Amino acid sequence: MIYMKKILTAFLFLAAVKMVAAQTLQSPEQFLGYKVGSKYTRHYRIVDYFRSVAQAKPAMVKLEKYGETNEGRELMMAFISSPENIQQLDAIRKNNLAMAGLGDKTAAMRDAPVIVWLSYNVHGNEPSSSEAAMLTLYALTDPNNQQAKEWLRNTVVVIDPCINPDGRDRYVNWFNSMVGTHFNADPASREHSEPWPGGRSNHYNFDLNRDWAWQTQIETRQRLKVYNQWLPQVHVDFHEQGYNAPYYFAPAAEPFHDVITPWQRDFQVMIGKNNAKYFDTNGWLYFTKENFDLLYPSYGDTYPIYNGAIGMTFEQGGHSRGGLAVATSSGDTLTLTDRATHHYTTGLSTIETASANREKLISEFRKFFDDGRNGKVGEYKTYVLTDKDPNKLRAVAQLLAQNGIAYGNVSEKNFRGLNYVTGKDEAYADEGYNLAVSAYQPHGVMVKVLMEPKTMVADSNTYDITAWSVPYAYGVKAYALKEKLDVSSSWKDNSIVTDVNASYGMLIPYTSFNGSRLLAQLLKNGVKVRFAEKPFTYKGKTYNRGTLIVIKTNNAGNWSAVVNAACRQFNIQADIVETGMMDKGADFGSPDTRLIANAPKIAVFTGEQASSLGAGEVWHFFDKVIDYPVSMINAADAGRINLKNYDVLVIPDGYYRSLSEKSISDKLKDFVRSGGKIVALEGAVSALASGDWGIKVKEDKSDDKGEYANVKKYGDRNTSSLSGSIPGAIYKMELDNTHPLAFGYPDYYFTLKQDATLFEFMKDGWNVGVMKKDAYVTGFAGVKIRSKLKDGMLFGVQDMGSGNVVYLAENPLFRSFWENGKMLFANAVFLVGQ
Repeated sequence: MIYMKKILTAFLFLAAVKMVAAQTLQSPEQFLGYKVGSKYTRHYRIVDYFRSVAQAKPAMVKLEKYGETNEGRELMMAFISSPENIQQLDAIRKNNLAMAGLGDKTAAMRDAPVIVWLSYNVHGNEPSSSEAAMLTLYALTDPNNQQAKEWLRNTVVVIDPCINPDGRDRYVNWFNSMVGTHFNADPASREHSEPWPGGRSNHYNFDLNRDWAWQTQIETRQRLKVYNQWLPQVHVDFHEQGYNAPYYFAPAAEPFHDVITPWQRDFQVMIGKNNAKYFDTNGWLYFTKENFDLLYPSYGDTYPIYNGAIGMTFEQGGHSRGGLAVATSSGDTLTLTDRATHHYTTGLSTIETASANREKLISEFRKFFDDGRNGKVGEYKTYVLTDKDPNKLRAVAQLLAQNGIAYGNVSEKNFRGLNYVTGKDEAYADEGYNLAVSAYQPHGVMVKVLMEPKTMVADSNTYDITAWSVPYAYGVKAYALKEKLDVSSSWKDNSIVTDVNASYGMLIPYTSFNGSRLLAQLLKNGVKVRFAEKPFTYKGKTYNRGTLIVIKTNNAGNWSAVVNAACRQFNIQADIVETGMMDKGADFGSPDTRLIANAPKIAVFTGEQASSLGAGEVWHFFDKVIDYPVSMINAADAGRINLKNYDVLVIPDGYYRSLSEKSISDKLKDFVRSGGKIVALEGAVSALASGDWGIKVKEDKSDDKGEYANVKKYGDRNTSSLSGSIPGAIYKMELDNTHPLAFGYPDYYFTLKQDATLFEFMKDGWNVGVMKKDAYVTGFAGVKIRSKLKDGMLFGVQDMGSGNVVYLAENPLFRSFWENGKMLFANAVFLVGQ
């Protein structure tokens, strides 16, 4: 008994010691058991460290889990401030929204702290910043850090230690499996050569730093929900670049969007000067005002800027090739410890500068949103979108809601505005449903940036695309007005879907991407679907090409219940049809009524020959957007895969060595001739065009005239190529909407053009999407590009034996935000060749 009491006493003593240790603040090195930078920390250990600090300093740190990744990893953030601020944290949040005009103004606080939000590791293989996040957290909570105590009286610091845990662990787990007992700094060593697809992107191979505004990915949607509940005054996005580059911090490079305020520019300079002070003291190299511009709205710096913050990108040399240490071209050795220390330094420097400028940050933040509410931003004051299909407007409404933008309806129909389709000032023509957005709202800046018909680009040397206007991206007719219209405070489309009791069949409109989603749902559930190749009339109502026809013939069991459920899910009203004989047009037994007898089995090329982003877009489309089964197969295995197991082979953008091999090319042609279908996108189209597939790249026959054409100035080397550049501009294509590839579309389509490639018109195929002259709409395109982009094909279909090849030279699934392209891709997969 005495022995048992001794054991119990010892156990209680050890438990007490562990409890005390758990409540004692530990440095990252003490907690992890190694010095930060000596090895890579897996994501769960970073989360554990943040929990340990919150447990040790509950008066200063509050943790919030805001979601999970596709692979189930925790997404969390920490709020760090003085005990007085933490006690009233939610009141501070509400006050911040009130200052932006988005909350109860009676809740205003005096001497409100400034909100500084630090985001780390959005690109998983830029991993030093998450290591720095732990150092930053410790420095802010260290009781011996008197400076931090002063800063936190004026600031609430939000730390998101890892935006992309799936990508980070993909990189870290790979690196840890490659490195030996000692790191090898030789850049040629295998630990510096990350395999496909790399850790940059998330689970579905999406670049999360291009997704802020569009919120197509689960990580972004969950993060932005919290972000827009706070709207910080300062936001920093921590990155890494090539390991030979020095550190980059603000001020940013041109172009700046014209909505960016003088104060936002000035504060970037202040941040840069304070960072430079610390870097100069330590002898660290850096650069500013180059490479990283402020235009595209979906970055971690621009999105905050367009929402009232001082948004900035900080870039440390290193990236995936940095390893634990790497020998640079200057003869130095760059270590992970160096990289983390640099990010740690700029993080604290930013907090220091924000604290010292609290009053100015708050007053300019308030003015930013006041200007929005008073309609002082931009020349257009109202945007009215209209369409015959309410589902297109619902997609726009979802995007606006995710970004906190108010929208509603207009009852006024007698007005004029800039017609996005024609580019002319015209009288409004209502299509049946409308959605209106007023520029007079707190998020007026974001309204202008997302809706403006023409992107204002002062400098064309930009880092990303230069056009993205929502009406073009979503395929909706729209008008931009310079006058203020009354917009209702809520939006209704008044569309009601009711079940139909069909004994013979149903007719389902095919006028938006929701029709494609419904089709995929029916096929996946074993329903056989027909579609009309030509218009027809039944009971006095005309049905357009692409109309889906589901009849009891070939369908058994509860087929009508499945169709009704799908119609409710996708908000499409079906009509009853009681006979196969139409008033006008083809009857249901006609060859002009096509049958999709079975759900197509689909394979997608992936692996090292495919673009990871391109393959990810296709994978995400099937897996998350339309929930349809697909097999992802390695392009390198094409020679030994039995393609007879599939009906459709999708070849995403990429650089396909295998397509130039005769044996692989012959195998693919046999697959098509035997009834299969290939859907090729972007680079895959160019790869096929280099072979004998019947499609050819259109040659540029223009030359630079004159004997001095090639004499150029060295100092102009960064800008001399701009005349032949097109980083991403919107062009209007002509569509042959009598072809199944373009069913559901008008006779035009707005595409995002990112290179100068065009293809010759096919003599033995269908040129469905073509570029004629004067197709340019908005965005930057160099003078050489503008004159070249005409008289060529971008979307085409080639019949080959019993099968087809669909060529999509422009990406209809671009970052999954180009909503209007999704139906085109679905048509390529499900309708073409039936």
